[in-house]
Parts: sequence; C-alpha cells; structure tokens
Amino acid sequence: MLAAKTLPLSSPVTKVSNFPDSSLIFPKSIPAIKANRNILSNPFQASCLKTSLESVVAPDTQSYPGATRVKILSEALPFIQKFRGKTIVVKYGGAAMKSEALQASVIADLVLLSCVGMRIVFVHGGGPEINQWLGKLGIKPNFLNGLRVTDASTMEIVSMVLVGKVNKHLVSLINKAGATAVGLSGIDGHLLTARPSPNSEQLGFVGDIASVDPSVLRPLIDNYHIPVIASVAADKRGQSYNINADTAAGELAAALGAEKLLLLTDVAGILEDRNDPGSLVKQIDIKGVKKMTDDGKIAGGMIPKVNCCVRSLAQGVKTASIIDGRLQHSLLLEILTDEGAGTMITG
Repeated sequence: MLAAKTLPLSSPVTKVSNFPDSSLIFPKSIPAIKANRNILSNPFQASCLKTSLESVVAPDTQSYPGATRVKILSEALPFIQKFRGKTIVVKYGGAAMKSEALQASVIADLVLLSCVGMRIVFVHGGGPEINQWLGKLGIKPNFLNGLRVTDASTMEIVSMVLVGKVNKHLVSLINKAGATAVGLSGIDGHLLTARPSPNSEQLGFVGDIASVDPSVLRPLIDNYHIPVIASVAADKRGQSYNINADTAAGELAAALGAEKLLLLTDVAGILEDRNDPGSLVKQIDIKGVKKMTDDGKIAGGMIPKVNCCVRSLAQGVKTASIIDGRLQHSLLLEILTDEGAGTMITG
C-alpha cells in the first residue's frame, strides 16, 4: 500500500542519515509490549501488528540495514509506553485526503498506532469530494467565511458523499491494512446531537454540536477497533446538519477524555511569522495562543482550528496538535518522536 520506503521515526527536518546517531537514551528492556496481553496475545492483534509493521518499516529492505531498522523501532518504545492504552482522536482532511500517497501513509500510521495499543478515533470531512459531486450535479459550491453554505439539496449530497462514500472507503482501506474499522456518522447512536448555527439564515443546514454521547464508541475503542466518523449530525427532530470536522473531533476528544487531539492540516502548524514556513512554533500553551491571536500572528483559517484545540483542552484533553498532513507519516512523527510534525498546544 505504501511506496517502498523505510520509515525513519525522526522529525521532518532531521536528516535520515543522522538518525542512527541519536543520543537519546532508551530503556534496555521491552516491558510495555509484553505487558499488554490483550493486544499481542490476541491472534488478530498480533497479525494486525505484523501487517502494519511490514507496511511501514520493511517494504524496502535495501534502504536501511537491519540494525538501523531495529534501532528505529527500539527508539519508539518510550513513546509507545507513554501512549499505550490512551485515546487519540485524529481529524483527517486537506492534502492528506486528496493525495493517494499521503492517504496510504495516514492509514498505515493509524493501523500501527492501534496495533501497539493506542485507542484511535478517526474523524473525517471530505470537502473536495463533496465539491466534485456537486459539480457532477450542476450545483455550484458556495462558501461564507470558510463555511459551506448548505441548502437542502446540498445537505443531501453532503450526507451521501461523507457517510455513504468517503466513510466506507476509509473503513475499507483500514481493514485492508490489517486493523478493524467501523464506519459511523454523528447520527449513529446519538453520537453527536446538532443544533443550527447562529448564522443559519445565511449558512443553511450548517450545525454546531449541542451534545456528545460517546457510549457507542467505548466498546469499539476498548477492543482496539478504529471508529471512523463522518462529520454529519442530526438535531432532536432528525434534521441532518453538516458539521465542521475539526469541531466534531474536538468535541469527541473532550467527551472521551482523550490524551491527544490531532488535526491534520495543509500548513506546517502555527507560525511565528505567517510568511516564513521556517518559523514553526513547536509547542505553546493557551496563554501563548491568545497572545499570538491578539498580536495578529494567528489569523484566517488558523483561528477556528486553534479555537477548537483550546476548547478541547479546556474540557480535559491533555494536548492538542495542529500537524502538517502534507508530510508522509506525520502522525508517527508527532506521536513517536520528540520533534513532532507541527505545533502542540498545552493547557
């Protein structure tokens, strides 16, 4: 599924050739993987881990010698120990959804993280796919302040594309990669209850989230299945609404008491200087985010993403990261290395 490359678990700016010389000190034993008997004593989970490791680490055996590949895996151990058994909510969209290579990278990352014991919840949108189908039906997409204006006919297409097409395609890819995915929307099991947006007169059936009931998710994530959730919800009368996927992911992360919320985006993260991609802010707290916003350094489309992260942190999520979905294996870089692949926001 992936291109024949071996994954270096390093930062996107670290040269691969220098990685084996890392001075990081790691434990000499491997208690974490053995300790989680529910994962590796289960034949399916063992097979799942084997499949995902093969797809990520060993497709091209000529690229790196065996000792280097083993060292890379061993250096991931402390991070696996740290996040094993924790819930991680990932919002998927943007370039990572449009590129087949990046899509394969994201799927492989999800499967690997699930197979080493992380409870993954995968939330997706699908704007480009919706636009494509609206075009086929002769409906011109219309946006207001970055939000899709959603009349009744557009809402019907949104539901068909997100729930019926994109969601099931992602489920199929995850299952094929060796994990077990279950496709849902916010409507299923009263997972998300919607309410009209304050600008509903202009936006139509674009909704906010009134409440979250994660009951339907808990048995899935406790058994290391991967819920794949389309960002469509309904109000108490059954009217469907188009929900911003970042917002859906943030509210789900809060309701599940997630360790991490990860938003895949088409930028490097929060930049000190919006015109300088090299000015990435690696880590920042809520106070720092507020100051950068007041100073105009966080603006435009980054504001709702940052607000989503801040809201989830205020409700108990440990960390929220805005990461560069244009990088292959950005999820692994963010979770299994110190360098990360974007900006991590803390409370």
